[in-house]
Amino acid sequence: MPDTPAGLSAKLISEGEKTLTFFKDLGNEQLERIVYSEGTSWSVRHVLAHFVSAETAFRELLTDVLAGGSGAAEGFDIDSFNQKKVSALQGLSTSVLLDQFREVRWQTASIVSQINPEQLERTARHPFLGIAPLVDIIKLIYRHNQIHLRDVRRTIEAK
Repeated sequence: MPDTPAGLSAKLISEGEKTLTFFKDLGNEQLERIVYSEGTSWSVRHVLAHFVSAETAFRELLTDVLAGGSGAAEGFDIDSFNQKKVSALQGLSTSVLLDQFREVRWQTASIVSQINPEQLERTARHPFLGIAPLVDIIKLIYRHNQIHLRDVRRTIEAK
């Protein structure tokens, strides 16, 4: 898929659909399996909550950068942010989390589809990438989920 606003938006939508389909097919026992145990343990359900909070943060980052902002604050503590946001979503049902992920992913894709191609080269600070072009930040949005889904699949297949 080309690195155009339309191509990136389409990739966000297609990867979002894959994520939704994956989680919809999981049973409660699978959702409670522990994926990450370093520090605070995260189950598969926690990973889904992380997708919701991260997607919301990505959308806000894009909006900021497109409005002329510089991106994430210098010294932004991504681990603390993730822990706080995932904890805040802990009580939501899987169906609510899936609905929220769908909504925010489609909002993100809509924003990306409206970007001028020249804006893709604008640089901004990302908590993981550091200073990077917007095109790389957008690609990381769907790659981020792919990486976590790989870990989730390994956890589920190991049992």
